[in-house]
Amino acid sequence: MRAFLLFLSRREGLKNFALKFKFLRKVAWRFVAGETIDDAIRAVRENNQLGIRCSLDLLGEYTLVHADAERTTIDIIGMLDRIRTEGVQCNVSVKLTQLGLALDSEFCGRNLTSIIMRARELDNFIRVDMEESRYTSQTLELVLRARREFENVGAVIQAYLYRSERDVRTLIANRTRVRLCKGAYLEPDTIAFKKKRDTDANYILLMKILLDSDLYHAIATHDEAMIAAAKEHARSRGIAKNHFEFQMLYGIRRDLQEQLAREGYNVRVYVPYGRRWYPYLMRRLAERPANLFFVARNIFMHSRRDTPILRD
Repeated sequence: MRAFLLFLSRREGLKNFALKFKFLRKVAWRFVAGETIDDAIRAVRENNQLGIRCSLDLLGEYTLVHADAERTTIDIIGMLDRIRTEGVQCNVSVKLTQLGLALDSEFCGRNLTSIIMRARELDNFIRVDMEESRYTSQTLELVLRARREFENVGAVIQAYLYRSERDVRTLIANRTRVRLCKGAYLEPDTIAFKKKRDTDANYILLMKILLDSDLYHAIATHDEAMIAAAKEHARSRGIAKNHFEFQMLYGIRRDLQEQLAREGYNVRVYVPYGRRWYPYLMRRLAERPANLFFVARNIFMHSRRDTPILRD
């Protein structure tokens, strides 16, 4: 089922079919702040009022036209300007395939540099998201190249890849901040752990390496066991709560986000928005296929109730 949902996530054309079901659009708005920057800023402000920072993500990936990548770059720079104007506590996440990585690495690098430069002018930070494994090496190369010139750029590492410990150590050696996540793409077992327990074990290993460094990293998870492990390691090593942050996705475990903030931990919520929400939604469902039960029930019952309550 997970593989099927990830397959659907790569079929953007199915979005029009999905939009025929009003309830599915409501499900999408659990995970996505909306389609406009106004929607996104509203979501950020609501989180800020709870003591939670955010990272905005303009949805979209696999751009195959130079003009589209350039337009996205302009939109992201506009997002940075809007964050400053609104005075919200929020940084920005970008995907390099949005910026033309599948077209030309050098072209993508120039777009990324333009974004990072504007973010530096506005005292903001750019997190470069990690995508499918075919882009891992190129993504890290571009991040490390940018890091030699700019301090306000960081990377994402996916714990389910075998290579991730080596990548984490390389990034730390190059003074690059990391967001650690488990990974949301379907990868072959030649390069990625297939069993949850193996991914979890690697996640904890990488988390400890990151927290033991003197850089400010992000521990991105909704898994309470992983959160407890991070808390315990920080406590045992005398690592202050403000030395790192927990990150979670918009609409998932809101109770836990608020609880961690109340406990004094830095918490940041990843807030996606934009018209290209369909692939993102499919990947979120793929992370927990049991949520499909609620979707299927609504299809067959033609429910007119409010948004289904999905499991976290």
